[in-house]
Amino acid sequence: MDRRTTNSLAIEDFKKNSNVAFGILYQNYFVYVKKYILNNKGKSEDAEDIFQDSLLILYEKLHSDNFEAYTCLGNYIVGISKNLWLKRLKNRNFYIEFPDTYFIENQQEINSAIENEKYYWEKLTGYIKAISSHCQNLIQDIFVQNKSIEEIQDKYQYSSKHNAQNQKYKCIEQIRKIKNDNAH
Repeated sequence: MDRRTTNSLAIEDFKKNSNVAFGILYQNYFVYVKKYILNNKGKSEDAEDIFQDSLLILYEKLHSDNFEAYTCLGNYIVGISKNLWLKRLKNRNFYIEFPDTYFIENQQEINSAIENEKYYWEKLTGYIKAISSHCQNLIQDIFVQNKSIEEIQDKYQYSSKHNAQNQKYKCIEQIRKIKNDNAH
């Protein structure tokens, strides 16, 4: 099933107030939001709050007139979450409640964050498609499937964890080289 079909199904689920779409987004994308927030002075509870707020904003956006998904809904969630977390960091001494009008008042900023996230993921996907197929699989297993280095060692039959770590490093270096070559 291609991404556009998956998005259409998720959008239909959201519009039907189905928890299925929320569950799928949570299962597939919460880990990215949590990792981002933990790496940026946050706690697990912050990540849960931000993710829930992001789902509500996405829900409102999907119910607005003429919404069309140009990228995976997960990219929208991650972009909205990053935007919300950055706003919260700016006001660290205060807990921000997001009023019902938050989406309307911040629509341009939210759309900008979504577009930036979409652009980031499109570029990253392009870089990954340009590396060796072995590295594509390894990167997928490590960063998308969240497999441990022990699982990687076992799956790819590396003789040690050190060799698995070394291969991971080499694959990341392939991506860096392609990124740097494209920057010039």
